[in-house]
Amino acid sequence: MLYLVEHFYSIQGEGRYVGTPSLFFRFGGCNMTCKGFGCTEQLEDGSEITGCDTIYAVDKEHFLKNWIPINRVEDLLNVLDIYDLPNAVDVVLTGGEPLIYANDEIFIEFLKALQKKSHRITFETNGSLGVDFEKHPVYKECIFALSVKLSNSEESYRKRVRPDIINSISLNSKDSFFKFSIDAESINAALDEEIEDISSHAPNIGVYCMPVASDKKELEQNSMELIEYCKDRGYNFSDRLHMRIWDKEKGV
Repeated sequence: MLYLVEHFYSIQGEGRYVGTPSLFFRFGGCNMTCKGFGCTEQLEDGSEITGCDTIYAVDKEHFLKNWIPINRVEDLLNVLDIYDLPNAVDVVLTGGEPLIYANDEIFIEFLKALQKKSHRITFETNGSLGVDFEKHPVYKECIFALSVKLSNSEESYRKRVRPDIINSISLNSKDSFFKFSIDAESINAALDEEIEDISSHAPNIGVYCMPVASDKKELEQNSMELIEYCKDRGYNFSDRLHMRIWDKEKGV
């Protein structure tokens, strides 16, 4: 079953296309939990769960009741009619991990319809799930923001770093770039080795470094040292513009 968590029209807050007006589709489910990021979400009973900053789109056990089951491609395409959108506005598919649906028939049909309407499609993916570019050539016209997880996610290396998949996406997609989430405590020699190791599997694409944050305060705490790191290493600093503007508010 394909699940949509939320949709919203905003500006892209991260990566190469920051500031670009974009229609976001956030899909439910992920193959990772990334508890190392330490972001928390409070449940109805007052308890908290820990994971990434979009844990409400990851944790199926606790949040499934808020996810929207998608049974027809029209359920997704009709979203475009809700908003007053510019022609061929950018569409960003995020999660969770949207590529858990990479072979879903409705999902593929949705991509083809977007492509036919000339929308630029960007996937925000952890880069650990493969795409069949030959079977589904629509993916060749998509952009991939490869948010490959570092050790600070507390996911195992074998699970989070898939050289064959990273290389395949970089070679077959219309465009791709790395987007790493980094906290101040992780900025050390080991971080250099991690980024160099991962980026070696797609050496010709850009590297963006983004502060780990669950709110504006944490964003500011992790930004300055990371900016200096990017200046020293020649990487691109990626702000989280949406969080800087709207803080913890969702769906904006």
